[in-house]
Amino acid sequence: MVLTKNDEAVSPVIGTVLMVAITVILAAVIAMFVFGSTGNVQKTKIVATTVQLDPDESILIMYQGGQDDGALTSLTITAPNGIVWYTSGDGTVLTESIPPSPVKPNIGASLKIPTPPGGWPPGPKHVLVVGSFGDSADQVITDSYL
Repeated sequence: MVLTKNDEAVSPVIGTVLMVAITVILAAVIAMFVFGSTGNVQKTKIVATTVQLDPDESILIMYQGGQDDGALTSLTITAPNGIVWYTSGDGTVLTESIPPSPVKPNIGASLKIPTPPGGWPPGPKHVLVVGSFGDSADQVITDSYL
């Protein structure tokens, strides 16, 4: 008895599996657009700050500006000891209390957080700078360890 190998069914089965896979992927992409799951993606704002530790242990934040400078309304800075500072005055002053109206720092402004009595907590000093924008969006601008 002679046995022969029959490979004729392999090609149609692979073709059918590929067609089903392509159909499922297309249906998922179309459903994402139809049901709006791509509509809530926000554009990343482009502004910059630099953070450094001065020799007297105070923290200096420099606002560099950027493409979305016009949309920025204020900065909120969390110091290493957990105290939150807000931009106020003419945009070069930091205060621990929320100002009555947000203040945008000027490009090139130097914002200084004084060293608290007793100094900063030991270890790396974590500083977080968050920008608030006119479209009610908040975005982390700098997340730094000094």
